[in-house]
Formats: sequence, structure tokens, C-alpha cells
Amino acid sequence: MPIIEVNHLTKEYQLGHITSLKENVLNTFRRLGGKPTQQRENFKALDDINFTIEQGEVVGIIGHNGAGKSTLLKHLANISKPTKGEVIVRGSIAPLIEVGAGVNPELTGRENIFLNGAILGIPKKIIQQKLDEIIDFSELEQFIDTPVKRYSSGMTVKLGFSIATSLDADILIIDEVLAVGDLAFQRKCFDKMEDMIIRQGKTVLLVSHNIRQIERICKRVILMDHGKIYADGASAETCGLFYAQNDEIIKKQSEILHSNARKEKSNDIDLLSIELLNENSDITELITYNENVTFKINYKVNTPLENPIFGFGIHTTDFLYLATEITDNQFKDQTLLPGEYTVTVNIPSFPLLPGVYSTRIGVDAGKVTHNILYEENVFHFQVKNITNERSLSLCEGFIHLKGSWTLNRNSIFQ
Repeated sequence: MPIIEVNHLTKEYQLGHITSLKENVLNTFRRLGGKPTQQRENFKALDDINFTIEQGEVVGIIGHNGAGKSTLLKHLANISKPTKGEVIVRGSIAPLIEVGAGVNPELTGRENIFLNGAILGIPKKIIQQKLDEIIDFSELEQFIDTPVKRYSSGMTVKLGFSIATSLDADILIIDEVLAVGDLAFQRKCFDKMEDMIIRQGKTVLLVSHNIRQIERICKRVILMDHGKIYADGASAETCGLFYAQNDEIIKKQSEILHSNARKEKSNDIDLLSIELLNENSDITELITYNENVTFKINYKVNTPLENPIFGFGIHTTDFLYLATEITDNQFKDQTLLPGEYTVTVNIPSFPLLPGVYSTRIGVDAGKVTHNILYEENVFHFQVKNITNERSLSLCEGFIHLKGSWTLNRNSIFQ
């Protein structure tokens, strides 16, 4: 029998501003006169959601902002009531839905630990036994007898997560709140969750925009879109669909992203354009994984440049630098006179896995080398594989190592 069962779950909200006094009076007269009143538009945050979760499953819930993820979790935690449908939960829940959820700001950290334990039906004696463990994990020993209203948001998250993961609930529900904590505490939280998943067999529902963590921790992922379930399946395939959705959005936003790019330049040289050529020498913004490609970078030199050094790099749209090529001393003894030039970078078997990437360029010059041009997020391009589905790359990360495998039998044990 499933530990969580969701049947035709629908949640509607009324949109619009607070009704003015004039509108209230007019609507009153309309009702008295038997005329229809002005109705505000209804918004379906959840639209006929159906799924089940078995005991011990670790399920990620992903989607763009406004997809309905947090609304769904609030219904699973019985914080919100549905407009239609039902949610059946067979077990106790420890929710960590948002910063401060389940934590009373007027009480101290210590008092909140006992309060949350009582809500979960845990005897005071058991809470007392776990108290030191909770306080130690939260790293808040110095502040544990201070009212929570004086905590920072990060401290509140530490307390809430420590309580939720240390008390013996059957189901742990975690929203994006972990992003508030510092990196070291985030790492500790994920280690704690992995311990709960592997050793304790807890049922965990995790909402996060950190898709790589979702892929690593969860075996099943639900992708939501506009209040509906768009996909529900194995993490690699479902996250692949989400990556593909994001790729298309990022590609459309490339001009906006370019306008916000870091740019440092002198009057010595100008970047005119960057062109990407596929292996058929066609100018394109879409290439296939593992094909031979060429980047052509067109410059206008305004003053003589001695010992030019050209740099070219590729980064993700969130500025993780992936690869860099530099000419080093290749043109060391040359002087570029004013005019237009094209620098060509040939890349055989383009190694980056499917996704949207951007380029950065730099130029150094002079007897004493100094930078005269640097720009990033200059030119966006997209990599797809032959099937046009990111998830079918069968790899995680950005680069396929193309390793070869062997298996040798060294001995046989009877």
C-alpha cells in the first residue's frame, strides 16, 4: 500500500487585487437585483494531480518557478487544503517547506525542538535523548536558548532541518530552503539525507533547483509544469526533459544575457563578430555532439599590436568555465597593423555534452603583455545529440570521457 496517495488534487486561487469599497457596494446591489456579480479570475496552482509514492522511495519534484511544486508539498504536509481531490498520507511527516515553517519565532531553539517533537507525537523522554544530537547538528549551541525571532534565515534553516531529520517521522519533505544555508552546512544536510535514505530507508520528497543533486539523490523525479505533472519517471530521463526545456528558454534569452555580460576593452581592438561553423562549413548556432566544428572570431585592430595573444573559452550560462584555448607564443613575433582580422579555432569531435553554452574571448598584446580586450557571454550556441534528446547522452556532467573498459579475472575462489 502506498505511503502517499494523491487523487485528482486541484487547488484554485482567486487572482486580482483586494476589492474596493465601491466594488463591494456595487456587487451588493447586483446580488439584491438578481444580477451576476463581478467575479475574479481563478488560477489553478494544481490541476488534477494524480500519483502514489511507496514507502522508502526518494522522489525529487522539479519544475520552473510557479509550476506548483511548493503548493503540492504544502498539501502533502497538510498545511493547505485542496479545492478538489484528496491527499492520503499513511505515516507521520516532518516538513521543511520554507524558512521558519514549523518554528515558532517567539520560542527559543530548545523550546522549538520539544514543540516539534510533541506535534509529531514523540514522547518528551525520547526528545530529551535526541536533544544533544539535534543541537550539535544545527551548530547553534551558543544560541539554542535565544528566541528564534533573533535568528538569521540561515540559522532558522539549520534549526528546522536538524529537527526534521533527527526526529523519527516516516516521511521527510524538504523544499528549496537548503539553498539558504552556507555551503558547508548544505553538504552536511545532503550527507544526512543520504544516510536517512540508505541506512534508515526513509521516504523523502525533495524540491530543489539544483538538478544535479536531484539526479544524484533521487531515483524517481516528478516534473511539474503549470500545475500539472509533465513527466514522472527515472531521474535521468525526467531531468533530461527539464534540461531540454531550460535549453530552449536560455537560447531565447541569449540576447538579454549578452547585454549583462562582463566586458573590458581598450580602443586598441574591437570584436566584430563570432561565427560557429559545423562540419559542413555552414554557419549555425546548433551543432551535434562529437562533430568537428570551427569558431571564427572577427576583430578590427585600431592600433598596431605587438606580440598578440588570443584566448577563447567556453562556459555554461551560469558562468562555470569549462574549457579554454590560448595561442600562447604562436604569434609572439608578429605585429598586427590596423585592419580587420579573423582568428580561427578548429575543434575536432566537439566534446561537450548536449546543452546551451556561451563563449568568452580575450586578447593580450604588447612588449610587456597586458590585456586589451575581454568579453564573456558573447555568443550562445546549443549542442544536441543525434536523437535531439539530452537525456540519451547516457552521461552526467559536461564532458564524455570516452573511456574503454576491460575486465580481467585474477583468481577464482572455491
